[in-house]
Amino acid sequence: MHSSSRGLSRRRAAASIAAGGLLGSLGLGLGTAARAADYPTKPVRILVGFSAGGTTDIVARILAKELTQALGQPFVVDNKPGGGSNIATEQAMAAPADGYTLLCMAVTSAINQTLYPTAKFDLNRDFEAIVLGSKMPNILVVNKDVPAKNVKELIEWARANNDKAAYASSGSGTSIHMAGEMFKVRTGLKTQHVPYKGSAPALTDLIGGQVQFMFDNMLSSWPQVQGGKLRALAVTTKARSPYAPDLPTMEESGVAPFDVSSWFGLVAPKGTPKDIVDKINKAVNAAYDKPEVKEAFAKLGASVEKNTPQQFSDMIKHEVASWAPVVKASGAKVD
Repeated sequence: MHSSSRGLSRRRAAASIAAGGLLGSLGLGLGTAARAADYPTKPVRILVGFSAGGTTDIVARILAKELTQALGQPFVVDNKPGGGSNIATEQAMAAPADGYTLLCMAVTSAINQTLYPTAKFDLNRDFEAIVLGSKMPNILVVNKDVPAKNVKELIEWARANNDKAAYASSGSGTSIHMAGEMFKVRTGLKTQHVPYKGSAPALTDLIGGQVQFMFDNMLSSWPQVQGGKLRALAVTTKARSPYAPDLPTMEESGVAPFDVSSWFGLVAPKGTPKDIVDKINKAVNAAYDKPEVKEAFAKLGASVEKNTPQQFSDMIKHEVASWAPVVKASGAKVD
């Protein structure tokens, strides 16, 4: 009898623990849903791996303003420049996965994953993609004294003048540098790379004839083209730019595959609840319908289109995979 009572007690205890576990699981699920429904209840930090005033920072501030208005809490840009943007990326990776630390990521991060042997992050493993913010083409520009009116003529001239042909970039390892390396990989050219500390000094020497060509973002180069100081030969994206519809693409010009753009988007630490990711994505996509948001991106020469977290995640995977062989072929490494 006594033994039977002990067995019954153990069965009741086990049943109680199982029920408690089930209720706990339900409670955890309900708690996550409740957090997502209430999110955000405090300010949200958006890390940016570059200084204030740069293109990544400008994009982050456009998105922060719209999210603040849509979701009722401040979304605050926090600039953490350094390490080619890796400092901010690694800080975001290590942050709690609660939706209160986001990262405004640029194409640079997809390049850095291969470029920096010591990089601690894997974009696909360590982050939840939220939303692609914008894309803008780079353009191939040449010094006006280079006898080339199109990409084919530039390639022919460069092959005949390998010792004279040099291209500028805004710095080793930047997307502008890697676009030049992709051009070399696709064409077999042996042109020399001359890195500068930013686009501005690179453009100055390009205009002055110290270097012969450059892949640069549209925002900084297009005014020089319009002013007659440089000649534009092509855009680097698959489609022509609506801001320069007469300019052919690199692929139309016979260099393929070639699809390079400066892109920016929001990601969160891995494990951030899907409901929170979807809530931010929905708010940003809604902002793309606003005329003032379209105008703000148009001033950057950037295009925006609605997208899902899965679409942005797929794009990041593609970018990392596409840049890896280009980085390796260039021989560029940064410790």
